[in-house]
Formats: sequence, structure tokens, C-alpha cells
Amino acid sequence: MNTISTHILDTARGVPAAGVPLKLEREAADGSFGPFAQGVTDADGRVKDLLPKGEGLAAGVYRMSFDTSAYFALTQQEGFYPLVQVQFTVRTSDQHYHVPLLLSPFGFSTYRGS
Repeated sequence: MNTISTHILDTARGVPAAGVPLKLEREAADGSFGPFAQGVTDADGRVKDLLPKGEGLAAGVYRMSFDTSAYFALTQQEGFYPLVQVQFTVRTSDQHYHVPLLLSPFGFSTYRGS
């Protein structure tokens, strides 16, 4: 069974982004997205395993949404992007998926982590 994690770094402040609410959604056959899991980053800016116990990621398209407006409010920063969404494809159910986010008030970047 696979797992999924994320790690957010606040590149403007040079620290992990703690307290960022996020949700994971799965694409349905009609193209809509439905809720699958949710979490909040810990003091190290991580959610180590986003999936509920006993759940795995089936093949398909997923969307991870980061509530960056909540984080910017928490850290008293004025941000341009209130929400960052990352869509990605799961092809096999035997891998670990890591979706990191590099965040600043006026930009962001992501990549497939390990």
C-alpha cells in the first residue's frame, strides 16, 4: 500500500511552514473532485502521512489544496496567493508520493519529492 506526504518551506522566512491546513481530493469519473483526506502541517512543516489508516491511493488524478491564506494570516504576512492547488497523477499503488511546496508571499514552486 502507498502513502502520501507533504513538506512546506517558507522560503521568504527561511523556516518550515507550520499550521498550514490542506486537503487531498480525488477526481471522479465526471471530472469533479471530491474530498479524500485532510491535515495541517506540523512544527516542521510536514504532514508525514495524509491518508486515513487503512487507506491507499488508487490510480487516478488527485488535487492537493494548501490554504495559504490561513498561513499568511498566522505569520502576519501579506500574500498574493490565498490558495495553492497542485494536481498530480498516481499511476501505481506501490509507491510513496511526496508533494513538497516551496512558498513565499508572492510565489510558490512544487516538484515530485521522494
